[in-house]
Amino acid sequence: MELDRVAPAAAVESRSSAEAEFIERLKQGEAAAFEELVAARSGEIFGLLFRLTENSEEARDLTQETFLRAFQNIGRFRGEADIRTWIYRIAINQARNRWRWWRRRSRDSTVSLDAPLGSSDQPLMATLAAPSANPEQRTLAHERELALRAALGKLSLAYRETVILRDIEGFTYEEIAMTLGINVGTVKSRLARGRQELRLKLEGSL
Repeated sequence: MELDRVAPAAAVESRSSAEAEFIERLKQGEAAAFEELVAARSGEIFGLLFRLTENSEEARDLTQETFLRAFQNIGRFRGEADIRTWIYRIAINQARNRWRWWRRRSRDSTVSLDAPLGSSDQPLMATLAAPSANPEQRTLAHERELALRAALGKLSLAYRETVILRDIEGFTYEEIAMTLGINVGTVKSRLARGRQELRLKLEGSL
């Protein structure tokens, strides 16, 4: 059974070789390669940015900026992380820049996440009613989602990013560390603090 959970070395090597070849195509400026990258990653990048900004138009703009930056900077990609982590790092930086831009203009940004409650690994959105629920359950689910949005909007950006990457995007601690440019210990600390703050903000709301 243990062997069933471990990818064969040949398969891992094949994926690594395929990614290296793909990255080389990107570095050569091959248009088709960038089209593949956008097709493969734009949906999840948009989702990440929407959760950070709670604004679909802004998320679309930032998604475009993310891939433009990727196109402009692919020559600097050193392979210390995989291409997915690298793209997420660019997207996070674009969101941070926009957030600072808005802050300078005294506008707050909010976030909507399937966030975890307290120390639990269960996403908060998992506690909401299913789409097939009756009208009363749907109304309650809507109210709880609004409470989540309000609570998450009050988290600091550092905690918000960490919670999104771990509990929504499913990144490992190591991948989050690479994406945010911090160490694994800091990732775990921010995640614990972020979840705890959410729990405190949501007490009495859910």
